[in-house]
Amino acid sequence: MKAPRVIVGVSGGVDSSVAALQLVQQGEPVAGLFMQNWADDGSGDCRAEEDRRDAVAVCGRLGIPFHFRDFSGEYWKGVFEHFLAEYAAGRTPNPDVLCNREVKFKHFLDAARDLGAEKIATGHYARIDEHDGRWRLLRGVDRGKDQSYFLHQLGQAQLSATLFPIGGLHKADLRRIAREAGLQTHDKKDSTGICFIGERDFREFLGRYLPAKKGEMRDPSGQVIGEHPGVFYFTLGQREGLQIGGVRGRPQAPWYVVGKDVASNVLYVDQDTQSPHLMSSRLWTETAHWVAGAPSGRRFTCTAQTRYRQPDEACEVDVLDNGSVAVRFLRPQRAVTPGQSLVLYAGDECLGGAVIARTDAPLEMKLAEQAA
Repeated sequence: MKAPRVIVGVSGGVDSSVAALQLVQQGEPVAGLFMQNWADDGSGDCRAEEDRRDAVAVCGRLGIPFHFRDFSGEYWKGVFEHFLAEYAAGRTPNPDVLCNREVKFKHFLDAARDLGAEKIATGHYARIDEHDGRWRLLRGVDRGKDQSYFLHQLGQAQLSATLFPIGGLHKADLRRIAREAGLQTHDKKDSTGICFIGERDFREFLGRYLPAKKGEMRDPSGQVIGEHPGVFYFTLGQREGLQIGGVRGRPQAPWYVVGKDVASNVLYVDQDTQSPHLMSSRLWTETAHWVAGAPSGRRFTCTAQTRYRQPDEACEVDVLDNGSVAVRFLRPQRAVTPGQSLVLYAGDECLGGAVIARTDAPLEMKLAEQAA
């Protein structure tokens, strides 16, 4: 049998199902490959087996070969160990970014080539084109579903070997296409969150790996407000889960996380959703990755996102000698979080990005000075 030219990553969801369908309809020699990225921990919360059955059914419906690969060991080493280390350090990581770089566009690509394929395809809402001799990563047409934020660590080698067949579709049209093609995933609920956590309580899951250590919750002035179960369970700007009751002398208003002192095991909270302690105008990153292989210059203006689905924010970027970037926003930003990804754009083109290392938020700078 002739080897397929394209291997589609079939996840058992509607997006990858339609990605495979689009290629089949274009006459591409296609096969599907299901990646198991998390070993079953016995909780029954990760739906890998159900998803695998759906992926098999879709491949059967489309008449294409089905392959299976277990990447759970690679995922643990390349993604999960980093995830735990970041939380233990008090940062908030984004495992989807690492999963794309370390698993889906590395080990999956290698597996596809071992099967004789030239390219891989996935059900990501993003687009790729070639312009002036280089490959560009573009936002998906459906801006509400665009996933280029999670793909910003891809480079020229990966983009040249990748197809995003659904990048030009809107989600509503995609579900209609799946339904008309008789794909059983047409009305399947979109997966949310991280597979290895699933629908279970995040704090309970993280507590298996990072034992809880209670400590004080304080306001920015240092007054004790309550007690927390562990600083690494919380992220900047978070409101849920603080369980702060009425505090004498304070208004009946929600509390928000505005800072974390991991060394002292203190969680800082404030009652203002736009607390000045949450606001920053500048940030500095770890080493940046550029989709084109290099930045367009040492200093340039563009737009940025510091979290998924955030509206574009205008900024000025300085590329530093060590490969990191310093960014100044035209207006202050709320809850920019170390460990999350800064992703840079020029219109629809994703330029690249980096992990946020620190910001000029007042409380963060004060805590850094105390630790120095």
